[in-house]
Formats: sequence, C-alpha cells, structure tokens
Amino acid sequence: MKQEVTTINGVEIMTVDHHGEAYVAVKPVCDALGIDFSSQRYKIINDEFLSPSVAIITTVAADCKDRELFALPLRYVFGWLATINPGKVAPEARETVSRYRRECYDVLFDHFVGRMQAAEDANQEERRLMRKISDVAATEKESREHRKELERQLEQLRAERLNPQPKLF
Repeated sequence: MKQEVTTINGVEIMTVDHHGEAYVAVKPVCDALGIDFSSQRYKIINDEFLSPSVAIITTVAADCKDRELFALPLRYVFGWLATINPGKVAPEARETVSRYRRECYDVLFDHFVGRMQAAEDANQEERRLMRKISDVAATEKESREHRKELERQLEQLRAERLNPQPKLF
C-alpha cells in the first residue's frame, strides 16, 4: 500500500493510496486540531455525502503492527474540515480553523458568482462586438453607396470627354 506525505497549508498529512485514490486518516487530523475523533467519526458516518466515501484501510504502523485507519478521500477532507466548529477545536487551532472556513466560503462565492460574472462579462463583450460589426456593416454600406456615386460621376466625366458636344442647356 503506497503512502505519501502531502503538505496542506504548511502541515504534512499522510495519505494512503486506496484503489488508486489518495485517502487521509481522520484521527491524526482530529488530534492535530485538538478535537474529539469519536465525535467526528460519528458525524462523518451520519453524513449522507461523506459516509459512502469512508474507507477502513489496514496499514502497517511504525511498530510493525497492522492498524485500521478510518479515512476519507483527500478530495473530501477539505469539505469535512469546513464543517468543523472553531469553538470545538483546541484554542491554538481556533483562528486557523476560522480562517480556513472563511476561505472556503470565499472560494465557493468566487466559484459560483465568479462564473456568473464571467458569463455576464462574456455577454457584454459579445454585445460590444455585435455593435462594432453593425457599425462596420453600416460604414461599408455607406462606403459602397459613396463609391457608386463617385463611379457614376467618373463615368459621366469620361462620357463628356469622349463626346465633346456643346451643351446649350
């Protein structure tokens, strides 16, 4: 079983490859935050989204004994961490957890509102380009009409030059 160390926000977290996906043991994260592992395990097991993604992974610990890890896919750990109440973590981790949650809210806002803003910006750019095309088309029409008038005048001048009949009227 492949194990790697992943650095998240400057903290090294051990990940374990499980069926081709990186998983993170929940207990060491709880210990680092100073929160109760049993409560978090209960919360995760009763979460309709997180529960199906839980894996119990057997790995060999530093003492060469098999250990079972209650683990979540790395891609879901960030969402789980956003559910942690800063008031329930160790005092030294409180500000970090609060800052993390604010950042999660900002990222979600930027993702969804940013996507809407990008669509609105694209719509405005499309309208601007359509106006330019319309302006160019109008200018082209005026230019064609002006050119036709100039060509008519040129033809008239040539015709008069080739037929130098005096005009009485």
